[in-house]
Parts: sequence; C-alpha cells; structure tokens
Amino acid sequence: MDATTTEGWGAAIYAWIFPMVIGDAVFPPIPSEMLVITGGALAAEGRVNLVLLGLMTAVASCLGDLLVFQLFKRRLSHVLDRWAWGRKVHQGIHRTIAKAGRSSTYGAIIGARFVPGGRLAASAAAGIAEVSTRGFSLCAALGGVLWATWQAGLGYFAGSTTKLPFWASSLIGVGVGLLIGVVLGVIVTRRRGNRSPVDEPVDEPLEDAGD
Repeated sequence: MDATTTEGWGAAIYAWIFPMVIGDAVFPPIPSEMLVITGGALAAEGRVNLVLLGLMTAVASCLGDLLVFQLFKRRLSHVLDRWAWGRKVHQGIHRTIAKAGRSSTYGAIIGARFVPGGRLAASAAAGIAEVSTRGFSLCAALGGVLWATWQAGLGYFAGSTTKLPFWASSLIGVGVGLLIGVVLGVIVTRRRGNRSPVDEPVDEPLEDAGD
C-alpha cells in the first residue's frame, strides 16, 4: 500500500479502525486519532464514506472503553501482571490515572476522551469505582459518537477547506486536535490539583441504580 496516495489508503483504512481505536483504550500512544482524522481527510476527497467511518469509530471507541471498564470492575487487571508487557501496560494505566485524575462521574466518562490519556483514565476509574455497567455503557456510547464526530470532522473540514493532499490535511487536523487536547488537559489538571493515584479497589464507589 502506497501511504502517500488516496488509492493506497482508500477502503483499506476501514480495516485499521477497530484494532487501533480499541487498542488506544488500553495503550494511548496508539495513534487512533491520526487514523480517524486521516479518514476524514480522505472522505473530503470522496475516497471514504464519512458516515461509515464515524459509525465504525464510535463503535470501536465504545468497545474499547467497555474492555477497560470491565477489566477493572471485575478486578481482572491483575491478569496483565502475568506478562512483562502486561505489567508495563498496567503500570502505565495507573500513571495515566494519576495524571488525569480519578473522577468517575458520567460527565468525566464522556468528556475525558478529548484529553490525552483521559479515555483510559476515566474508563479504569469508573470500573474501580463500580459505576453501573448500564450507565457507563450509555456514557461510553455517547462519548464515542461525539469523539468520532470530532476527529473525523477535523479531517474532513481540513481537507475540504484547504484542498491540500489528504496527508497534509491530516497533519493539520492532528495538530489542531492535539493543541485543543493539550489545552483542555492543562485546564482539567489545574482544576483537579495534585491528586493521588487510584488504588484498587476504591472505598467509596459511585452509587447508581442497578447494572
């Protein structure tokens, strides 16, 4: 596949949506944002269906969030410790939670995905706090739709307004998204202050009506 041409990407980008967006829920350095934004830029050139791209991204985002949530709610995170790579991932999760805070409110579950590392932190914290599965699923679904719309929209807007090659439009969209995410992260961090890392389990779970 020639990564510099729209023909090289085309429909092949759909195959990467699920593994990368789901994987990003556990390992934030995976560049799922860049993939979705690139898809939006390709949609501006008519090479990708924007609605299908957004739908697949939203579903993958929700599934990834549920994976992390259930991993911590069912106290299965220790399974990661069986392997060296798993221990690194587990430690990285706690570092991310420590930096992003451990809020498990529904607003945080929806909005944290727009902050670097926030999606992982919010999902894990919600699982530890034993938020109801129904409530979390609804928030993850809504958040996934909003996030998918935002990311794909960035690429589409950049591609349709600049008329640059799709890869250039993608870089512009990534830059704008990253800048906004960093600004939001700074604001959230300052408002939360220096909080301690999350311990497993949390003594005061968020109360909600049923699973």
